[in-house]
Amino acid sequence: MPEPKPVKTKEHFLENDRRKTWMLETLFENFLWSSRFLVLFAVISSLLASLILFVIGAFDIVKLIIDLVNAGRGTGPAMDLHGAVLGTIVGSIDIFLIAVVSLIFSFGLYELFISHINAADNTESSNILEIGSLDVLKDKIGQVIIMALVVKFFQFILVMKMENISQMLIFAASVGILSLALFLMHLGKKLSHHND
Repeated sequence: MPEPKPVKTKEHFLENDRRKTWMLETLFENFLWSSRFLVLFAVISSLLASLILFVIGAFDIVKLIIDLVNAGRGTGPAMDLHGAVLGTIVGSIDIFLIAVVSLIFSFGLYELFISHINAADNTESSNILEIGSLDVLKDKIGQVIIMALVVKFFQFILVMKMENISQMLIFAASVGILSLALFLMHLGKKLSHHND
């Protein structure tokens, strides 16, 4: 006589369903966690953008040196040393600052989403690359962007010709507002370090 099959209780079915739910949940969570590697597209793109900007900035400086040498030898057109030369140098600094923003962005995204950069631990580099959260990344990028805007303002001022009193007043107000912005940025940095 065959043995009767054991009766499956409600608890048995619940436990079986729970196991399937856990397995599905685990698979989805593994997939979701692995999807963070999509950030590598942004990291690599930002690195390439930074490299391109550094090359453009360096190219502008090299071209300026060649033009200066040609102007000095008399084989090229005469150059306005105060306007064109200083404007090109300040423009290159602005490009370099934007390249640094892109570089910091790529380092920050990699550290936040992929892995800590172990190679940075063995160097005595600046702490600008120590990024623990999106807020820290945003603050660091914001500071560099503000400096890039300051440099851009300086470049604009170099070529500006003030012909009447209203333009001089606008210039003075712009310098005052810029100074206030830099002061507030420095004060905010000081207060955040004090609170830490």
